[in-house]
Amino acid sequence: MSDSASGKGCVFCEIVKGERSAHIVLDAADAVAFLDARPLFKGHTLLVPREHYETLSDLPEEMLGPFFGHAQRLAAAMETTLGATGSFVAMNNRVSQSVPHLHVHVVPRNRKDGLRGFFWPRHKYASDEEAADYAERLRTAL
Repeated sequence: MSDSASGKGCVFCEIVKGERSAHIVLDAADAVAFLDARPLFKGHTLLVPREHYETLSDLPEEMLGPFFGHAQRLAAAMETTLGATGSFVAMNNRVSQSVPHLHVHVVPRNRKDGLRGFFWPRHKYASDEEAADYAERLRTAL
């Protein structure tokens, strides 16, 4: 098992174990949430499973509901506690994943806050048939 797969040397595992300081927002039996060190907006929180899983695909199925239940509570707190109009909830898997430990960004949002959706180019399907082909391929894989 590689160091990455085991969590050895993982910044987020160090935070979970209390070996690295962070502003803890949630400390549950299965997950920890803490303020992002480089927030998009004040209150930007990272939710991580206590155990080291690199991507969403690695997270055991029985943990999905409880893990995203924490994300749901954090998103609600952005509105009720921080007065945000809404929130942005996002996750990267491998690509653009700055720390190879599964984490969900929960970011407070307000209209005209300067964050403009996704910053990458959109690619349209050449035809409805091409879109149908992609949908069928994904359906078959599932």
